[in-house]
Amino acid sequence: MLTQLNKEAQKENKCIYLSIESPNSHWSKKMAQECMENSTVRKLLKERFISVKIDKNERPDIEKYYQKVYSLMHRHIGGLPLSIFLTENLEPFYIASYIAPHAIEEQLGFEELLRVISNKYITDYNTLSKKGQELLEFIEPKDEQIQATKLNLNIIKTIEIQSIKLLDTKYGGFTKAPKFHNVTLLELLLDVYLLEENTNILKAVTFTLDNMAKGGFYDINNGGFYLYATKEDWSEAYEVKTTYDNALLASLYLRAYQITQNENYKKVALKTIDFMINERESSKLFKLKEEKYLCSWNALMVKTLFKAGTIDKKYHISAIESLEALLSTFYRNGMLYHTGEIKAFLEDYTELGEALIVAYQYTLDESFLIMATQFSNLIVEHYYQHAKWIFSTNEFKIQETIHDRTLPSSISSALSLLLSISSLVDVNYKKFVFKTLELHSFNIMRQPLSSPKLTQMVLRYLKDDIIIKSNVNLLKDSIDKRERISYPYMLFKNSNDNTFQLWNSHSCYATEQNFDKLISHLERIL
Repeated sequence: MLTQLNKEAQKENKCIYLSIESPNSHWSKKMAQECMENSTVRKLLKERFISVKIDKNERPDIEKYYQKVYSLMHRHIGGLPLSIFLTENLEPFYIASYIAPHAIEEQLGFEELLRVISNKYITDYNTLSKKGQELLEFIEPKDEQIQATKLNLNIIKTIEIQSIKLLDTKYGGFTKAPKFHNVTLLELLLDVYLLEENTNILKAVTFTLDNMAKGGFYDINNGGFYLYATKEDWSEAYEVKTTYDNALLASLYLRAYQITQNENYKKVALKTIDFMINERESSKLFKLKEEKYLCSWNALMVKTLFKAGTIDKKYHISAIESLEALLSTFYRNGMLYHTGEIKAFLEDYTELGEALIVAYQYTLDESFLIMATQFSNLIVEHYYQHAKWIFSTNEFKIQETIHDRTLPSSISSALSLLLSISSLVDVNYKKFVFKTLELHSFNIMRQPLSSPKLTQMVLRYLKDDIIIKSNVNLLKDSIDKRERISYPYMLFKNSNDNTFQLWNSHSCYATEQNFDKLISHLERIL
């Protein structure tokens, strides 16, 4: 893509205008209607610019790259759309988010901005080029001194204090309007509750879940959740639904049901899943209105379907069918793809890897574990760089961050996958987890809620997995009973034994003749 843009711009001696949009973004739609449907604007773009439009969901690598540029220029993260102006040599010299059609205070309207930039491109190209070069120098990752601190379970107290302080005690959630779901934070708090039995933490979660499900943010009539609510009480939703949000929220409500046995959580989860299934028509893959079929988003739905399968076996069947469709569509000739044609990013390997681990846990099919191990090897080889992780290996190579955005951070999902493989296959994978956590330890220990899923991985690393080993038949008969175990980091592993063995990631520490006795043993030691 870059090479083609470079050639076209040099051939025509034109500035490049790159617009990064999202079909779910209110401001992307607003700018498209106000500016791009204007005939004068279209003529200017055609005559004076090489104009390119990118869907952020199809090319998250490009969006992340230019969000980095935006943050360097403006000192904060930008929203969508992103409007980027580049020289013919791909040097970004001007970047903005939404641009109004007419001037607002000191900001030029879009048409006027196009005229100013196109004229300056001809009369003062060297200044624009120099500015772009300076920005690009800062984008390149620099070697930084690691400010590490010891990871320890004192982090739990910090999580408890900070989450209770942030909780909206009137309507639930952890922000003011507009209200977003904060799924990864709620998942972290459920882990903390299971480890500590702090009822205040559970109340914070259930209070939020209850308020989110009252209507507005949650579609009571049809099922499914909207992107966000514009009011503090979760009312007046921005009425766009996404595959990733509904996969994550359905999974959260399923987990809350398993912990609390609140029937409404089960109802909300299953109605959301049914909405997603009904929307896909004849396909076994998932996408909603204006979305594309994406590997990572479908992997999220597969995980959720397997978890719902413990309540109703039809969802287990649907999970198998969807996973098979996902693999046949996105994994071709040993290559994984993000969409039909765009090669996979770190998020695709990690989300699919996690989905394969979940599939193994609910089927005990070793082929899923083997493929998850292959993906683990691949991400370590191609995406891991001295405790840092890159999001993409293509021309828009940029480091992934630890912060959860549209999806959980790919770094956190990578560590989740590697911890599972460490427990199920080879403990040596854990060294990559430790190195990554060490790099971010100072920030995590001080502000654990700023990257909730990574904080989950800290707790999992410190507390360690419990692995239950037995033969396939005994484990399959015990899958439903496994939900009774309150410990959050639990895995099944096939073996040839006719007993149940309890392992941590290093050694066996108990053997029981049946699963009920094993549960009793765990209740005594946890």
